[in-house]
Amino acid sequence: MKALVITPTYNEKENIEKLVKAVMQQNDTIELLIIDDNSPDGTGAIVDGLMLSEPRLHIIKRAGKLGLGSAYVTGFKYALQKGYEYILEMDADFSHNPNDIPRLLEAAQTNDLVIGSRYCNGINIINWPIERLMISYFASKYVRVITGMPIKDPTGGFKCFHRRVLEKIDLDNIHSEGYSFQIEMNYKAWIKGFKLKEISIVFTERVDGHSKMSKHIVYEAAWMVWKLRLLAILKAL
Repeated sequence: MKALVITPTYNEKENIEKLVKAVMQQNDTIELLIIDDNSPDGTGAIVDGLMLSEPRLHIIKRAGKLGLGSAYVTGFKYALQKGYEYILEMDADFSHNPNDIPRLLEAAQTNDLVIGSRYCNGINIINWPIERLMISYFASKYVRVITGMPIKDPTGGFKCFHRRVLEKIDLDNIHSEGYSFQIEMNYKAWIKGFKLKEISIVFTERVDGHSKMSKHIVYEAAWMVWKLRLLAILKAL
């Protein structure tokens, strides 16, 4: 099993060394790719130092803050080129528990896309203000109603793709970011007939560093839902 965890970073010096250690200890075959957007705090330099003693750690450095979606697309293309069979998305801030990686990989043995879900078994989020929790929860319902996707957490960013899914998606035509990116990738996998599976995780709000959430990300996701639905209707005509 050749698996790659992809983690975009921007100013994650408080978390990156701990994250690398936590991911690497899950399984001797798991590798980690950091996509760093020229973090001013030196995150990339820290990874460079760690790579000297960890051959399973890799980094792609980009010129500036180019966005989450394009970071993952860069990582997906790297993974396909290098022959990885399982490709995982994971945040750098420990909101996603590295100890859940083996569970995602296990589920991926019989599924094409496995989503670590905050909502498939109640609501499993720690340290979010009630307003943000309600927006996220009802946004997930909104996405499900409009698109028809049978996914309770369509905006979640902790997931595992089998390479065959990414091979069938036109990655050069993915331009969305944040929540919108997650919705679009899920939708394109689902509409192509791949088998999707949600497994319950506990999401914990970051302790160190700062959230990258913005109003633009939320608005883009709201529009993406209707864009995907409209494209599906046009294709059916």
